[in-house]
Amino acid sequence: MIMGLGSQMIFWPDNFIKRFIDAGFFVIRFDNRDIGLSSKVQIEGLPRINQLKMMVRLQTGLSNKSTQVAYNLTDMAEDTARLIKALKLGKTHLLGASMGGMIAQIVAARYPSLVQRMALMFTTTNRAFLKPPRPKQLYTLINRPESHSERDIVRHSVWFMKTVGTPGHVNVRMVREIAKIRYQRNFHPLGTVQQLNAILASGSISRFSKQVKAPTIVLHGSADGLLPASQGRVVAKTIPNAKFHLIEGMAHDIPEYYQPYMVDLISNHLLEK
Repeated sequence: MIMGLGSQMIFWPDNFIKRFIDAGFFVIRFDNRDIGLSSKVQIEGLPRINQLKMMVRLQTGLSNKSTQVAYNLTDMAEDTARLIKALKLGKTHLLGASMGGMIAQIVAARYPSLVQRMALMFTTTNRAFLKPPRPKQLYTLINRPESHSERDIVRHSVWFMKTVGTPGHVNVRMVREIAKIRYQRNFHPLGTVQQLNAILASGSISRFSKQVKAPTIVLHGSADGLLPASQGRVVAKTIPNAKFHLIEGMAHDIPEYYQPYMVDLISNHLLEK
Protein backbone atom coordinates (compact mmCIF):
# COMPACT_ATOMS: atom_id res chain seq x y z
CA MET A 1 0.00 0.00 0.00
CA ILE A 2 1.56 3.26 -1.16
CA MET A 3 0.26 6.44 0.47
CA GLY A 4 0.03 9.96 -0.92
CA LEU A 5 1.72 13.32 -0.48
CA GLY A 6 3.01 13.99 3.03
CA SER A 7 1.04 11.07 4.44
CA GLN A 8 2.53 8.52 6.78
CA MET A 9 1.44 4.89 6.53
CA ILE A 10 -0.93 5.46 9.46
CA PHE A 11 -3.15 7.46 7.08
CA TRP A 12 -4.45 4.14 5.72
CA PRO A 13 -7.57 3.69 7.90
CA ASP A 14 -7.32 0.69 10.24
CA ASN A 15 -10.77 -0.60 9.28
CA PHE A 16 -9.86 -0.33 5.60
CA ILE A 17 -6.78 -2.49 6.18
CA LYS A 18 -8.73 -4.96 8.33
CA ARG A 19 -11.24 -5.49 5.53
CA PHE A 20 -8.41 -6.55 3.20
CA ILE A 21 -6.97 -8.86 5.85
CA ASP A 22 -10.41 -10.41 6.33
CA ALA A 23 -10.54 -10.93 2.56
CA GLY A 24 -7.37 -13.01 2.80
CA PHE A 25 -4.66 -10.49 1.88
CA PHE A 26 -1.32 -10.06 3.62
CA VAL A 27 -1.11 -6.27 3.86
CA ILE A 28 2.15 -4.31 3.85
CA ARG A 29 2.16 -0.56 4.32
CA PHE A 30 5.20 1.68 4.71
CA ASP A 31 6.33 5.29 4.99
CA ASN A 32 7.60 6.82 1.77
CA ARG A 33 10.99 8.49 1.95
CA ASP A 34 11.08 11.79 3.86
CA ILE A 35 7.96 10.90 5.85
CA GLY A 36 7.29 9.14 9.15
CA LEU A 37 10.01 6.71 10.23
CA SER A 38 11.66 6.40 6.81
CA SER A 39 14.98 8.06 6.00
CA LYS A 40 15.00 11.82 5.55
CA VAL A 41 16.59 13.52 2.56
CA GLN A 42 18.52 16.67 3.35
CA ILE A 43 20.68 18.13 0.60
CA GLU A 44 22.62 21.34 1.19
CA GLY A 45 22.52 24.10 -1.38
CA LEU A 46 19.17 23.39 -3.05
CA PRO A 47 17.55 26.60 -4.36
CA ARG A 48 14.30 27.95 -2.95
CA ILE A 49 11.45 26.80 -5.16
CA ASN A 50 8.30 28.68 -6.14
CA GLN A 51 5.83 25.79 -6.07
CA LEU A 52 2.95 27.87 -7.42
CA LYS A 53 5.04 28.80 -10.46
CA MET A 54 5.93 25.13 -10.96
CA MET A 55 2.23 24.18 -10.76
CA VAL A 56 1.39 26.69 -13.49
CA ARG A 57 4.23 25.42 -15.69
CA LEU A 58 3.11 21.81 -15.21
CA GLN A 59 -0.52 22.66 -15.99
CA THR A 60 0.40 24.54 -19.19
CA GLY A 61 2.78 21.93 -20.57
CA LEU A 62 6.08 23.59 -19.64
CA SER A 63 8.79 21.37 -18.17
CA ASN A 64 10.11 21.71 -14.62
CA LYS A 65 12.87 19.17 -15.20
CA SER A 66 15.60 21.84 -15.08
CA THR A 67 14.52 22.76 -11.54
CA GLN A 68 16.93 21.28 -9.02
CA VAL A 69 15.01 19.16 -6.50
CA ALA A 70 16.01 16.59 -3.89
CA TYR A 71 14.46 13.65 -5.80
CA ASN A 72 11.65 12.80 -8.19
CA LEU A 73 8.83 10.25 -8.46
CA THR A 74 11.07 7.75 -10.25
CA ASP A 75 13.36 7.75 -7.22
CA MET A 76 10.38 7.11 -4.96
CA ALA A 77 9.24 4.27 -7.22
CA GLU A 78 12.72 2.80 -6.94
CA ASP A 79 12.29 2.82 -3.13
CA THR A 80 9.10 0.76 -3.47
CA ALA A 81 10.68 -1.72 -5.88
CA ARG A 82 13.66 -2.19 -3.58
CA LEU A 83 11.33 -2.81 -0.64
CA ILE A 84 9.45 -5.51 -2.59
CA LYS A 85 12.77 -7.15 -3.46
CA ALA A 86 14.14 -6.86 0.08
CA LEU A 87 11.04 -8.53 1.51
CA LYS A 88 11.30 -11.26 -1.16
CA LEU A 89 7.64 -10.84 -2.06
CA GLY A 90 8.02 -11.93 -5.65
CA LYS A 91 5.12 -10.78 -7.81
CA THR A 92 2.75 -8.77 -5.65
CA HIS A 93 -0.30 -6.52 -5.82
CA LEU A 94 0.03 -2.74 -5.54
CA LEU A 95 -2.55 -0.37 -4.08
CA GLY A 96 -1.65 3.30 -4.49
CA ALA A 97 -3.55 6.42 -3.43
CA SER A 98 -3.02 9.91 -4.91
CA MET A 99 0.77 10.42 -5.18
CA GLY A 100 1.08 6.76 -4.20
CA GLY A 101 -0.91 5.91 -7.31
CA MET A 102 1.63 7.75 -9.46
CA ILE A 103 4.46 5.87 -7.77
CA ALA A 104 2.61 2.57 -8.32
CA GLN A 105 2.25 3.27 -12.05
CA ILE A 106 5.99 3.86 -12.39
CA VAL A 107 6.82 0.69 -10.43
CA ALA A 108 4.46 -1.39 -12.59
CA ALA A 109 5.98 0.04 -15.78
CA ARG A 110 9.64 -0.28 -14.80
CA TYR A 111 9.38 -3.56 -12.86
CA PRO A 112 6.64 -5.69 -14.46
CA SER A 113 8.13 -8.83 -12.91
CA LEU A 114 7.27 -7.45 -9.45
CA VAL A 115 3.64 -6.48 -10.04
CA GLN A 116 0.81 -8.97 -10.45
CA ARG A 117 -2.21 -6.65 -10.34
CA MET A 118 -2.71 -3.02 -9.42
CA ALA A 119 -5.42 -0.86 -7.87
CA LEU A 120 -5.26 2.94 -7.98
CA MET A 121 -7.31 5.44 -6.00
CA PHE A 122 -7.87 9.14 -6.77
CA THR A 123 -4.65 9.51 -8.73
CA THR A 124 -3.40 11.05 -11.98
CA THR A 125 -0.95 10.82 -14.88
CA ASN A 126 0.26 14.31 -13.90
CA ARG A 127 0.16 15.42 -17.53
CA ALA A 128 -0.51 18.95 -18.74
CA PHE A 129 -3.92 20.47 -19.51
CA LEU A 130 -5.89 18.18 -17.19
CA LYS A 131 -8.80 19.70 -15.29
CA PRO A 132 -7.08 21.54 -12.41
CA PRO A 133 -7.94 21.38 -8.71
CA ARG A 134 -10.63 23.72 -7.46
CA PRO A 135 -9.07 26.87 -5.91
CA LYS A 136 -10.03 25.96 -2.33
CA GLN A 137 -8.51 22.49 -2.63
CA LEU A 138 -5.45 23.80 -4.48
CA TYR A 139 -4.79 26.16 -1.58
CA THR A 140 -4.34 23.17 0.74
CA LEU A 141 -1.13 22.26 -1.14
CA ILE A 142 0.61 25.55 -0.39
CA ASN A 143 -0.98 26.64 2.88
CA ARG A 144 1.09 26.05 6.01
CA PRO A 145 0.08 25.71 9.69
CA GLU A 146 0.55 28.76 11.91
CA SER A 147 3.40 27.04 13.76
CA HIS A 148 4.99 23.62 14.20
CA SER A 149 3.34 23.07 17.58
CA GLU A 150 1.23 19.94 18.00
CA ARG A 151 -1.86 22.06 18.58
CA ASP A 152 -1.47 23.98 15.30
CA ILE A 153 -0.59 20.85 13.33
CA VAL A 154 -3.76 19.13 14.57
CA ARG A 155 -5.85 22.20 13.71
CA HIS A 156 -4.31 22.36 10.25
CA SER A 157 -4.95 18.65 9.68
CA VAL A 158 -8.64 19.05 10.54
CA TRP A 159 -8.94 22.05 8.19
CA PHE A 160 -7.15 20.12 5.44
CA MET A 161 -9.40 17.06 5.68
CA LYS A 162 -12.56 19.17 5.88
CA THR A 163 -11.42 20.88 2.67
CA VAL A 164 -10.38 17.86 0.58
CA GLY A 165 -12.44 15.14 2.27
CA THR A 166 -15.88 13.81 1.48
CA PRO A 167 -18.65 16.23 2.56
CA GLY A 168 -20.57 14.85 5.52
CA HIS A 169 -18.15 11.97 6.06
CA VAL A 170 -15.06 13.54 7.65
CA ASN A 171 -14.58 12.00 11.10
CA VAL A 172 -13.05 14.96 12.93
CA ARG A 173 -12.30 12.97 16.08
CA MET A 174 -10.35 10.39 14.09
CA VAL A 175 -8.56 13.09 12.08
CA ARG A 176 -7.39 14.66 15.33
CA GLU A 177 -6.20 11.31 16.68
CA ILE A 178 -4.24 10.47 13.53
CA ALA A 179 -2.75 13.98 13.44
CA LYS A 180 -1.50 13.60 17.02
CA ILE A 181 -0.01 10.17 16.27
CA ARG A 182 1.61 11.54 13.11
CA TYR A 183 3.12 14.44 15.05
CA GLN A 184 4.42 12.30 17.90
CA ARG A 185 5.63 9.52 15.61
CA ASN A 186 7.76 11.81 13.46
CA PHE A 187 6.89 15.31 12.27
CA HIS A 188 9.04 16.37 9.31
CA PRO A 189 7.41 19.21 7.29
CA LEU A 190 10.34 19.46 4.87
CA GLY A 191 9.44 15.97 3.64
CA THR A 192 6.02 17.12 2.43
CA VAL A 193 7.59 20.09 0.65
CA GLN A 194 10.16 17.89 -1.07
CA GLN A 195 7.59 15.27 -2.07
CA LEU A 196 5.46 17.99 -3.71
CA ASN A 197 8.59 19.25 -5.45
CA ALA A 198 9.14 15.70 -6.72
CA ILE A 199 5.63 15.60 -8.21
CA LEU A 200 6.02 18.99 -9.87
CA ALA A 201 9.50 18.31 -11.22
CA SER A 202 8.60 14.86 -12.56
CA GLY A 203 5.92 16.18 -14.88
CA SER A 204 3.77 13.77 -16.86
CA ILE A 205 4.13 10.08 -16.08
CA SER A 206 2.00 9.06 -19.08
CA ARG A 207 5.00 7.37 -20.67
CA PHE A 208 5.03 4.98 -17.71
CA SER A 209 1.25 4.58 -17.58
CA LYS A 210 1.24 3.42 -21.21
CA GLN A 211 3.79 0.70 -20.39
CA VAL A 212 1.81 -0.89 -17.53
CA LYS A 213 1.05 -4.54 -18.25
CA ALA A 214 -0.50 -5.47 -14.90
CA PRO A 215 -4.33 -5.60 -14.89
CA THR A 216 -5.40 -2.34 -13.29
CA ILE A 217 -8.51 -0.89 -11.66
CA VAL A 218 -8.90 2.86 -11.05
CA LEU A 219 -11.27 4.23 -8.38
CA HIS A 220 -12.10 7.92 -8.16
CA GLY A 221 -14.64 9.96 -6.24
CA SER A 222 -17.06 12.21 -8.12
CA ALA A 223 -16.66 14.95 -5.46
CA ASP A 224 -12.85 15.08 -5.54
CA GLY A 225 -11.86 18.75 -5.77
CA LEU A 226 -8.13 18.17 -5.41
CA LEU A 227 -7.75 15.72 -8.29
CA PRO A 228 -11.00 15.93 -10.28
CA ALA A 229 -12.50 12.61 -11.37
CA SER A 230 -11.68 13.35 -15.00
CA GLN A 231 -8.01 12.89 -14.08
CA GLY A 232 -8.78 9.35 -12.91
CA ARG A 233 -10.56 8.67 -16.19
CA VAL A 234 -7.43 9.75 -18.04
CA VAL A 235 -5.37 7.30 -15.97
CA ALA A 236 -7.74 4.46 -16.91
CA LYS A 237 -7.65 5.44 -20.60
CA THR A 238 -3.84 5.68 -20.61
CA ILE A 239 -3.12 2.34 -18.90
CA PRO A 240 -3.87 -0.47 -21.36
CA ASN A 241 -7.11 -2.31 -20.55
CA ALA A 242 -7.59 -0.55 -17.20
CA LYS A 243 -11.08 -0.37 -15.68
CA PHE A 244 -12.51 2.82 -14.19
CA HIS A 245 -15.04 3.06 -11.35
CA LEU A 246 -16.55 6.39 -10.36
CA ILE A 247 -17.66 6.50 -6.72
CA GLU A 248 -20.53 8.94 -6.41
CA GLY A 249 -20.18 11.51 -3.64
CA MET A 250 -16.66 10.55 -2.52
CA ALA A 251 -13.83 13.09 -2.49
CA HIS A 252 -10.07 12.79 -1.84
CA ASP A 253 -10.13 10.43 1.15
CA ILE A 254 -11.24 6.96 2.28
CA PRO A 255 -14.42 7.46 4.33
CA GLU A 256 -15.75 4.61 6.46
CA TYR A 257 -19.08 4.74 4.61
CA TYR A 258 -17.48 3.88 1.25
CA GLN A 259 -14.93 1.34 2.47
CA PRO A 260 -16.99 -1.87 2.07
CA TYR A 261 -17.77 -1.00 -1.55
CA MET A 262 -14.17 0.04 -2.30
CA VAL A 263 -12.67 -3.07 -0.72
CA ASP A 264 -15.11 -5.32 -2.61
CA LEU A 265 -14.19 -3.69 -5.92
CA ILE A 266 -10.46 -3.88 -5.27
CA SER A 267 -10.49 -7.40 -3.77
CA ASN A 268 -12.53 -8.83 -6.62
CA HIS A 269 -10.11 -7.27 -9.09
CA LEU A 270 -6.98 -8.49 -7.31
CA LEU A 271 -8.35 -12.02 -6.89
CA GLU A 272 -9.57 -12.30 -10.47
CA LYS A 273 -7.99 -15.18 -12.36
